[in-house]
Amino acid sequence: MGKAKPDNLIVENRKARHDYSFESHFEAGIVLQGWEVKSLRAGRVQLRDSHVILKKGEVWLLNCLITPLSSASTHVNPEPARTRKLLLHQKEISHLIGSVERKGYTIVPTRMYWKKGLVKVDIALAKGKKTHDKRQAEKQRDWQREQSRLLKR
Repeated sequence: MGKAKPDNLIVENRKARHDYSFESHFEAGIVLQGWEVKSLRAGRVQLRDSHVILKKGEVWLLNCLITPLSSASTHVNPEPARTRKLLLHQKEISHLIGSVERKGYTIVPTRMYWKKGLVKVDIALAKGKKTHDKRQAEKQRDWQREQSRLLKR
C-alpha cells in the first residue's frame, strides 16, 4: 500500500531519495515542446536516471526520458531523451554553481509536477550517501514502521 499520489504530481524520483541526502530544494520551470506536454499529461516520463548539470551559467536536465505518444504529429521528429533547459532565477543559479563547484554537491531532480498549468521540476542540492548511510536510513525506516505498528495496537 503506497501513499496516495497528489493530483498535480507527474512523476517522483524515489531512487534519488535512496542514493542522496538532500540539503535544499529549488522549484524550476522547464522548456518543453508541445508533444512533450501531451506525453506528460499521459504520465509517460521517467526521472530515475536523470541528473542536472550547470553549463555556461545555465541549468540543464539530462537523461529525463519522455516517451512520445503514438498519436504525435507526423512532421515532428520526437527525441525522447533530449537535454532540456531548466528555468531558475539568476540568484538561485549562482547559489547552485557555488555549492557544486566549491562544496562538492550534486544537483538531482526529485519530482515533476503541474503548477497553475505549467510544468515544474523540483531539484535538490544533494550529497551522495555511502553504503553504510543507506543501511542506517533503512534501519531507521524499519524502526519507524515497527513503532507505528506497536502504537496502533
